Amino acid sequence: MIGISKLYCGIVEPSDALRYGRDSGKLPSHLLQFSKDKKPVVVWNMTRRCNLRCIHCYAQSRDIEYKGELTTQQGMELIDDLARFGAPVILFSGGEPLMHPDLPLLAQYARSKGMRAVISTNGTLIDKKIAKILKEIGLSYVGVSLDGMRETNDRFRGMDGAFDAALQGMRNCIEEGIKVGLRFTINRKNVRDVPAIFDLLEEEKIPRVCFYHLVYAGRGSGLVKEDLSHEESRKTLDLIMERTKALHDRGFPIEVLTVDNHCDGPYIYFRLLKENPARAGEVFELLQMNQGNSSGIGIGCVSWDGSVHADQFWRHYSFGNVKERKFSEIWTDLSNELMAGLKNRKPLIKANADRCARCKWFDICNGNFRVRAEAIYGNVWADDPACYLTKEEIGYDG
Repeated sequence: MIGISKLYCGIVEPSDALRYGRDSGKLPSHLLQFSKDKKPVVVWNMTRRCNLRCIHCYAQSRDIEYKGELTTQQGMELIDDLARFGAPVILFSGGEPLMHPDLPLLAQYARSKGMRAVISTNGTLIDKKIAKILKEIGLSYVGVSLDGMRETNDRFRGMDGAFDAALQGMRNCIEEGIKVGLRFTINRKNVRDVPAIFDLLEEEKIPRVCFYHLVYAGRGSGLVKEDLSHEESRKTLDLIMERTKALHDRGFPIEVLTVDNHCDGPYIYFRLLKENPARAGEVFELLQMNQGNSSGIGIGCVSWDGSVHADQFWRHYSFGNVKERKFSEIWTDLSNELMAGLKNRKPLIKANADRCARCKWFDICNGNFRVRAEAIYGNVWADDPACYLTKEEIGYDG
């Protein structure tokens, strides 16, 4: 996760994280990515069921009843363990988490245990009544997925009217005083809508947006050919930076982040070297604190059936199941070869990759996204094909 507004617009200074000791239990939510202990933020896909049919869904969800999902009691036991383990945030996701009848109960339970609770939703089910319930729970954040403007989004979501319903859901949250944000997965089918998304954010006073790079998992595996080229990725990041700064200059301090491609960090640094060298030095410090990709380290996932994954895109590989062992035990068990590898990946990538092995930014991005490398090359430790930095930028001429 790369904070465009934090880094490029100077909203966060290195001292902001340092004064909290970089302890995840003490850091405010907007500084958690700079923690040094990297206690995992845990995504719980609490149900696989969903009322939409998104073409890039990593969970391959449908509107049917799935068997074997964790019971409410098992969910509470999971939350108990996460709270004791020190996980700072639990993100309730799906499928569509609002289709789980006990979401309010479980989110409130997480809050009672001292955890920050957020939800990732398609937003279409957030009517005024649901918004009031979410406000009463005390959610830290509601992230709503929109993958373009009306026509584009509805095509992605597989349902006419999904855009309008999601937008109304965000409006209902804002009316209740809940922090809400927009989530957008970038690809060639919707990248042309990015400028209009920025217009929408300003018009609706939506305070946060996350632009996700495409990950080849679930139904998203079928979109590999629709991923941006390296040059398109660079142009898109330039556009995101420029539009973010324009909003800040107009007095709208929106929080803008990119997710799932950590070469965005060095790219911002290179731009700042030309525009504001003093700020570039501060950004370098913040990127060092961020420590790059955190799959299997600072981000984890529990599936609807209790399986534990390195993140929500690793559904094809489970480290164990919380029905049999506590998440905290599974997460710290280095007898699992992949778990141990993710926590100490540098030697493995150095032995298997080409560009990554020689990249001077390795410690900044931590090898980027391993599941993409596996999807394209059949090797978890190969280069991430979505890294768009040039040979000169990563520091070798061969």
